[in-house]
Amino acid sequence: MAGLKQVQRQTGVALWRQIADRIREAISSGAYDETGMVPPETVLALQFGVNRHTVRSALAALAQEGIVRAVQGRGTLIERKERLNFPITRRTRFTAGIGDQAREMRSLLLDEANEEASAEVARWLGLRQGEEVIRLETLRHADKRPVSKATSWFPAGRFAGIGEAYRKHESITKAFAELGLSDYIRATTEVTAAHANTADLTDLELTPGAILLIAKAMNTDLDGVPVQYSISRFAADRVQFTIEN
Repeated sequence: MAGLKQVQRQTGVALWRQIADRIREAISSGAYDETGMVPPETVLALQFGVNRHTVRSALAALAQEGIVRAVQGRGTLIERKERLNFPITRRTRFTAGIGDQAREMRSLLLDEANEEASAEVARWLGLRQGEEVIRLETLRHADKRPVSKATSWFPAGRFAGIGEAYRKHESITKAFAELGLSDYIRATTEVTAAHANTADLTDLELTPGAILLIAKAMNTDLDGVPVQYSISRFAADRVQFTIEN
């Protein structure tokens, strides 16, 4: 337990959430593998310098995620230590990729706008700079825990109404299908890592200093015409990537 980071007060992030993040990191790294149990509330409260109620709130959040389970007379049992595994394939799909690793998945549309394509967006989508595109900001949850936030751009002429379709179906694949695109493939994925900015810290419910895995991706139709360019930010302590042929 000595390797756990201390919580930071007056950061705007609730102490229980910081403690939940620290315990989650420790579980993922194997810090409690010897016992298979999280240390007692009294030990954690002393370690983090908080009261037991704050620790209890952190453990309750982890229990809701399916990571731990309170066992009468024993303590808090570790149920799942692995990060969610997200495969990047020729047909990358969020829901299918997470599959049965999560009991419940939700996708929220945070923002939608029609705008002129920047030089970067135009290059990825094969458009002229300044052509109209539709931008969607989305947030995905697995078992009530935010795991990724994405900014996606689509050619406006081809995909008018994609925002409403996404809001209805909570799925890019189903939104595409409603607009006449029955299949598409992943043409390119670039993965980097960076610290989360303020907005991502808030939306992904992370603590200051958290690391994101950032995937820039282009999807095309079966004729190779770009249909989507996206920048997705994944919480690195909750998701890992597997590259598959």
